[in-house]
Amino acid sequence: MNLEPKTRSSVARALLASAAVAATVVLAGCDTDSVVPSGRAQAPLSDKMQAELQAKNMDTGSPILVRLFKEEAELELWKKNQDGEFALLKTYPICRWSGDLGPKVREGDRQAPEGFYTITPGQMNPNSNYYLAFNTGYPNAYDRSLGRSGSELMVHGDCSSRGCYAMTDEQMVEIYALARESFFGGQKSFQFQAYPFRMTARNLARHRNNPNLAFWKMLKTGSDHFEVTHQQPKVDVCEKRYVFDAAAPEGSDRALSFNASGKCPIYEMPKEIASAVQEREQKDGAEYAELVSRNISVAESHKGVDGGMNPVFLAQYSVPGVNVEDARNAGPVIVKTPGALPRTPNNPPAQTVLPGKRIEVATAQDTVIESEMVADVPVPRSAPLPKQGTAPQSSTVGLASLIDNIFGGQPAVAPAQQPVSQPASRASRSMVAAAKPPQAKPQAAPVMMQTASAQSAKTKPQAAPAKQQAVAMPALRPRLKDEASAQPNPSSEQPQEMRTAYSAPAPNKGGLLSGAQPVVPAGTFEARWSALR
Repeated sequence: MNLEPKTRSSVARALLASAAVAATVVLAGCDTDSVVPSGRAQAPLSDKMQAELQAKNMDTGSPILVRLFKEEAELELWKKNQDGEFALLKTYPICRWSGDLGPKVREGDRQAPEGFYTITPGQMNPNSNYYLAFNTGYPNAYDRSLGRSGSELMVHGDCSSRGCYAMTDEQMVEIYALARESFFGGQKSFQFQAYPFRMTARNLARHRNNPNLAFWKMLKTGSDHFEVTHQQPKVDVCEKRYVFDAAAPEGSDRALSFNASGKCPIYEMPKEIASAVQEREQKDGAEYAELVSRNISVAESHKGVDGGMNPVFLAQYSVPGVNVEDARNAGPVIVKTPGALPRTPNNPPAQTVLPGKRIEVATAQDTVIESEMVADVPVPRSAPLPKQGTAPQSSTVGLASLIDNIFGGQPAVAPAQQPVSQPASRASRSMVAAAKPPQAKPQAAPVMMQTASAQSAKTKPQAAPAKQQAVAMPALRPRLKDEASAQPNPSSEQPQEMRTAYSAPAPNKGGLLSGAQPVVPAGTFEARWSALR
């Protein structure tokens, strides 16, 4: 039964909607957390995009093809024009990709996949935890033939990546809408080509020492097929390698059958494609050999550096001593993001390590310095200073007074008249300990942490204490409380002091420990990227 065009379009939309509902059961961005359905997947194409399609002679429902380049951090969306060829519609800067250059090998290696993948309506996820997403289809037949593992590797929004390619939410709305319209127009699937970099002779020469070079040269063959024809290449896998635009031999009536791990069948390539690809390969091969003979510099290894970000986004952060374009060899970027950065990012980039900051010794007059790194642990508090003109008040009995009471000693006599600002003084623990008899073998005194107040007391003149009665007593274990009981003169100028874990905390004007960072809610833009500012 033949259907009218409008009827076929309605059926296609109904089938795609059913596939999208089924996809929500198994897809959720880079993880499988619960999802909340939304209508963002039905957002229409903007007036600006509609005008761009018209200017480039493209129908809204014509087929699309996606190409992605890691090192340049760019995603290209190609669309078939009315001449029947794929033409570049738009280039999107990638907000974040994880891992290093090279294919994904195993689950958990944080690598983003490289290769040729097929995207069907069932792989579109309108309810992703990362705004919108489509599943790359990793592992494909080639990946499985090599025993590679991994799942749910996506292209999604939210600018957060754990083995995926992350765009901004605004970009994903547009990419998703273009894919949706192409499916509504009758395209059964679109091709997703993921490359480590643009497949030029110079880039291959720069990465000539990389162990993935042979794999990348195979990907370049597929890229050449697309470049010379501007048609989606037919991709098959046999003998654990990609085969492009393979066709049955002339005169054969049997369809080709490919086994990813088995022997390749006898096939041939259309002559016009074969000749164009061969010419391109010869040209690029000669350029590659010439660049290697000149010993051009080899690209720096990014091993241990987690992923990358397009310079359009990196330029928004001030990173001292880092030249973005030199570091990534990305060249000029002429395409701007269609929208702002995401509102709720999740994890920061790790490719830039800022130098450590020197930690200075705090003084009593120091204010809170936010750049210092101070552990968030409780700090013991010191007793409050006495008011001027009064003797220090204490809720506990001093060690010297306790010993005098036990052995019948005389109480300490208050010193002569002192200025109003000078607090009364009493005998210190060290003076009492000096009066002990020599027959008792002293124990080795443990090393004491000296507080700032005790150090200040040593450096300032003290009032002459009253004479103490010498009393025989056993050796005393020094206690920190007695040391801390000596209070500095509050009327004189306070010198700089060395802070320890037992010192009083510095004045806190902002409600934070010295050097503590302000609390920022998790999942915000500041929480992710403030380290690069």
